[in-house]
Amino acid sequence: MTAFTIRPATLGDVTPVGALFDQYRQFYGQPADLDAATRFIGQRLERAESVIFYARGAAGQPMGFCQLYPSFCSVAAAPIYVLYDLFVAPGLRQCGVGKALMQAAQAQARAQGVARMDLTTARSNAAAQALYESLGWQRDEVFLAYGWTPGA
Repeated sequence: MTAFTIRPATLGDVTPVGALFDQYRQFYGQPADLDAATRFIGQRLERAESVIFYARGAAGQPMGFCQLYPSFCSVAAAPIYVLYDLFVAPGLRQCGVGKALMQAAQAQARAQGVARMDLTTARSNAAAQALYESLGWQRDEVFLAYGWTPGA
């Protein structure tokens, strides 16, 4: 069993969380860009635009993170969180880090009194889907997700 801790990321964690974020972006087909990844994470923390939970091993090694963006649900007329990023470093998966990060996010949502949390994942990501469903998340069978890119 790998020992680790989960805590909210601070500005002092920008370098290790930025490195994890760079790996996360590469997982989704983006080119490596540690400077951009670190700058992005630093800006989110400096501006308090997201809540980031950071998993660190007993020896201090970065293991994973999840990032929540505050948003709103117009229909419920209430605040929500969008859980946009969840990443556990390869080689450290299946140790409970992802589950612990998700549980920290859920605890944050309860503590802040948000109406719900939303997330999307690739249809092919069966491992993530199994994790989410084991924690009580329910697949949306009603709505379709769409995206639009300016200039495309």
